[in-house]
Amino acid sequence: MRSVRQCSRSACGRAAVATLTYVYADSTAVLGPLAQSAEPHSYDLCAEHASRLTAPRGWEVVRLTPDFEPAAPSHDDLLALADAVREAGRPRVAAAAAVVAEPAELAEAPRRGHLRVLRGEG
Repeated sequence: MRSVRQCSRSACGRAAVATLTYVYADSTAVLGPLAQSAEPHSYDLCAEHASRLTAPRGWEVVRLTPDFEPAAPSHDDLLALADAVREAGRPRVAAAAAVVAEPAELAEAPRRGHLRVLRGEG
């Protein structure tokens, strides 16, 4: 399951909603929407820290959007949630036996409600 990225500021546990990068050659800090993945030379900020961001004297802050809001759940998030719910509802003994009894080819997992998973070699 994809985890929610947290604000890069120390002692802040809020969810990140914006990504801060620097263009050192232009003395510019760029604050934009949360990047798809964490990058080593960028900083993820929560809404509060993004709104209060200031740059050093002589630097310019470019804000690509005036308001930052948490991203809506993605399709991957919903699939991961469905997998977690399905796994939590599966009896432990039956789950272990099902893994051993399945052939290497595709097999349909036990159906629970309207959700279904096809397992394959992974």
